[in-house]
Amino acid sequence: MKKKIFISGPIQGMETEQEYRKIIAEICAKLGFEVIDPWKREKILYRTEVPCWWEKVPAADFVKRDLEDAERCDIMVVYLPRLSAGACMELFYAKQKGKKIIVVSNMGCLSPWIVVHSDLIKTCFEDLEEELKKLSSSI
Repeated sequence: MKKKIFISGPIQGMETEQEYRKIIAEICAKLGFEVIDPWKREKILYRTEVPCWWEKVPAADFVKRDLEDAERCDIMVVYLPRLSAGACMELFYAKQKGKKIIVVSNMGCLSPWIVVHSDLIKTCFEDLEEELKKLSSSI
């Protein structure tokens, strides 16, 4: 059975900058992981021309779906080019559920909350790929 990787990262304010998800998904697929990416389901909701769109959808259902995705994963890859409330909440939740957390961020001085709840912190996608190669050997 393939291990599942949940891709987490900022969306709000970066709605048109989600290329990182494709990069991470391609790395994961190449190494034999199954990808869980909530962006595929939710991108229709994120429209930059509609401010505060989340006030117009059932917030509890929206969050519930993301948390269910987090529960189904084995590993969460959290891309943090900047802080994201949603990504940090997903990271914390997944860690509480015993998931392996890999953060990819080149931000200096990450919050102690991120550091403490991460298993690995990498600064680039190349380093992420090297770590996932090691983990893929157990697939």
